[in-house]
Amino acid sequence: MQNKDLDILQEFNILYLEDDENLLKHTKDVLEDFVNNIYAVKTSKEALDILLNKKIDVIISDILLENENGIDFLKHIKEKNIIIPTILTTAHTDTKYLLDAIKLKVENYIIKPINIKDLLDSLHDILLPIVQQKEIQKSINVIKTISAVTDSKQVDIVKFIINNLDKDNLFTASYSEIMEEVSISKPTLIKLFKELSEKNILVKVQHKTYRFNETALNSL
Repeated sequence: MQNKDLDILQEFNILYLEDDENLLKHTKDVLEDFVNNIYAVKTSKEALDILLNKKIDVIISDILLENENGIDFLKHIKEKNIIIPTILTTAHTDTKYLLDAIKLKVENYIIKPINIKDLLDSLHDILLPIVQQKEIQKSINVIKTISAVTDSKQVDIVKFIINNLDKDNLFTASYSEIMEEVSISKPTLIKLFKELSEKNILVKVQHKTYRFNETALNSL
């Protein structure tokens, strides 16, 4: 079987809820080499605080916590309309937990001791569709943005902008820096930025920094 590309995990943030301190530290130490950020906590109170203050892409939670239940925690956050893909871990094979996990539409259920390869593969399978959707959206944005400009010579600049957006859809570069990467005259470049700004596709945030506004493409 072909190995999965675990590099895709690098842009995602994981919340890990586990009351066994040794397991918490060990799994965190392994996962932090693969993901963007891993927030490792021992209680649902700490986990909820992370969810309310950080961007979390996947939750990994033990079912049986000290004086708590991971299933109840997931029910609680769903009631708050916090819908995040989840992997449950447990040392128990009680059918009740599995049925509860299915009802909550949990993405995976891993029996302890945790096999790190299985955990990484599960994270990959959950996050791959998100990565693929981002790539599809990127292509759609290129096409829609091209249709918004009149000069075909500007296509390379549009691609350059979209391919260099950060996770917050921000593009940062001066005209000269862009011209070093793409062969285009400064007047043509200025004209393009003006057109994109007028159409509210590029919104200037500060000097040399623009936000790419996907919403504006929907009206084109």
